[in-house]
Amino acid sequence: MRARKKKWAPSELAENPMIIRNEAGQPINLRSYFNNSAPIHMEIGCGKGRFITESARRNPHINHIAIEREPAILAAAARAGVKAALDAEANAGEAVSLAFLLLDVNELAERLTPGEISRLYINFCDPWPRKKKWAKRRLTHEGFLRIYERLAIPEIHFKTDNRLLFEFSIESLSQAGWRMRNVSLDLHAHMPEDNIVTEYEEKFSVFGPIYRLEASPPSMHTI
Repeated sequence: MRARKKKWAPSELAENPMIIRNEAGQPINLRSYFNNSAPIHMEIGCGKGRFITESARRNPHINHIAIEREPAILAAAARAGVKAALDAEANAGEAVSLAFLLLDVNELAERLTPGEISRLYINFCDPWPRKKKWAKRRLTHEGFLRIYERLAIPEIHFKTDNRLLFEFSIESLSQAGWRMRNVSLDLHAHMPEDNIVTEYEEKFSVFGPIYRLEASPPSMHTI
């Protein structure tokens, strides 16, 4: 997803306190950034920030971070994150632990420290449907699953409205030895209380079912 240029985005990227700033190519230690021992949950691609922000608000005992490769999108999400944090404080709520990072998913294994991420959210990623060779760009392709394993991520939570992507993901996860659970072919038919509806989900769920699953890598179980 690409965003229109926003004149205020550069200053937001430079000044927003929730954005982690780092030099290109340098390692990023999230544990040091958050400076606590609480679990770290990460979302790949943050849209306007509703999901990761709401999750952080509901779970102040967990560190949350969203990565995004588009600067304008990250700036808008981080701005929303700061507003949510201020609203929580104004309503006498617990402080949220939330951060944003400008980073391409392909750089994850080289930039992050294995063992830091305890849960990965993949919400409504691009299904890359048009060309067969594009399958490797899907975030549930075996290449990305290897990245998640290298980072020792114990579980991923995946949502999509694209049935072909969901079927592809089940096959990819199965072939890679990942164990799936809580597989839903129509999430909104029996909406879980803890489901956080993303902006995309709210807009497109009226056109068809939302698919969801959770999965853990082979290293987390005995096959």
